[in-house]
Amino acid sequence: MQRLSATLYRKIAHRSSCEVFINHRGIDTKRNLAGLLYDRLTKMGVKSFLDSKNMKPGDRLFDHIDRGILGCKVGVAVFSPTYCDSYFCLHELSLLMESKKKVIPIFYDVKPSELVVKDNGTCPVKELRRFSAALEEAKFTVGLTFDSSNRDWSVLLRDASEAVIMNLLEVEEERKLMMRKH
Repeated sequence: MQRLSATLYRKIAHRSSCEVFINHRGIDTKRNLAGLLYDRLTKMGVKSFLDSKNMKPGDRLFDHIDRGILGCKVGVAVFSPTYCDSYFCLHELSLLMESKKKVIPIFYDVKPSELVVKDNGTCPVKELRRFSAALEEAKFTVGLTFDSSNRDWSVLLRDASEAVIMNLLEVEEERKLMMRKH
């Protein structure tokens, strides 16, 4: 099914600069889950955004990341034990949710109930509320759960890439319906 879906998707997709934005905490997942998912999606012909792969020295961080989020069709939020410690992760998640992107949560070595926005005194209250609202919305979105100590990586990567393809196809169908209505 995955191969068929990827082939079908490539035939109907209208290419944007990035179809999938991978939101993750680099120190937890860049060298494993986020990086492997990026590589798998790329091999399937899906244009994905991963900061370490799509940015170069001199790029303006927020401009580049925000453009990737606003231009994508689907977001993948890889939640990990230190995810909520990162202002950037929470900003990206908030922008994904506020721009009404389809978001696929992956809970990597963390339970949804363990994800909490912490007030360390450096973030304005308005931002904390924004981050908390986005996090709550994501926690109540059907996603994938992965425990790295006893699960099969290949199964996770297969399930995650299939979820991405299915959501991309759904977004494309919604776009076509909207065009027919206008």
